[in-house]
Amino acid sequence: MSDDIGVVRTGGARPALLSSEAGWILGQSASMRRIAQHILRIAEVECTALISGETGTGKEVLANLIQRSGRRSRKPFVPVNCAALTVTLAESQLFGHEKGAFTGAAGSSLGVFRAADGGVVFLDEVGEMPIELQPKLLRVLQEREVTSVGSSRPVKVDVQVVAATNRDLESEVAAGRFREDLYYRLNMVELRVPPLRDRVEDVPGFLEFFSERFARMYGQPRWQPDAETLARFCAYHWPGNIRQLSHVIEQSYVLACAPSLPDDDARPRRATSLPHLNLVKLREEAIRQALRATRGHKGRAARLLGVHANTLTRMLVHFRPVASEQGTAADHAGGPL
Repeated sequence: MSDDIGVVRTGGARPALLSSEAGWILGQSASMRRIAQHILRIAEVECTALISGETGTGKEVLANLIQRSGRRSRKPFVPVNCAALTVTLAESQLFGHEKGAFTGAAGSSLGVFRAADGGVVFLDEVGEMPIELQPKLLRVLQEREVTSVGSSRPVKVDVQVVAATNRDLESEVAAGRFREDLYYRLNMVELRVPPLRDRVEDVPGFLEFFSERFARMYGQPRWQPDAETLARFCAYHWPGNIRQLSHVIEQSYVLACAPSLPDDDARPRRATSLPHLNLVKLREEAIRQALRATRGHKGRAARLLGVHANTLTRMLVHFRPVASEQGTAADHAGGPL
């Protein structure tokens, strides 16, 4: 698999190609390349960032990448599940407490922010944070200091805060469930992660990546989909995004069977008869579907069709309506297969 899947700073001033050897990939789509570039800048200036996107799109992976791409790479990365915070305990969990501050406080505690000093605090599902805690988080972001429970003396902290949410925080602000001033403080830079169905060109890379990972993990041969199976995986809507795709591939290795889409058995079977018997029209329709599935990327369309990219180029010359309909197909002639 090509290593041309994103960029990450590797300790020097120059960006380097991101390799799947790191244990994760970003993808080759234009949207993820832009996000990769923004990550470099966020890590460089160490600003607060908000990562938004559907469940399973890899928001924590991006937060980890922000930490690894800057000077904080050797410092702690401390994730916090904001949905699990309770008002009675969260202040102590986040900001720490002094010995005897409350019943049961037999010793002192640093809390998340002081424990992460010099590193990154990742506030996962920040939209779920109780409204009572939001003013206290806002003060930490504004003043860069925390006051532990039972103490009247604030302590300076050096942390970069990265938050993530699958909610529309603007709607939450309008509904009064999220503070507007906290939203703007968190949203210095927002990374909007597109769902997998909107970056279908990344699906083949993820299939290869997870197949290699789980083949090593379970000591089995690596699964390689045929052209028809690859087309079906690319056309699937993936409501659970990358996490769901990973689960489907791992499940196949656990059960020692070929991966199948979750609703393969439930959905109605298509008619086996062809729409027509004209071979020229059938080939044209196959080209249309391949280009549609890959959003006009000729290299990957050729891969779905089981032909070389140069062969598809010659075929497109004879099918002008297909080429003109897709518009950008010829622009991807040099793209990776």
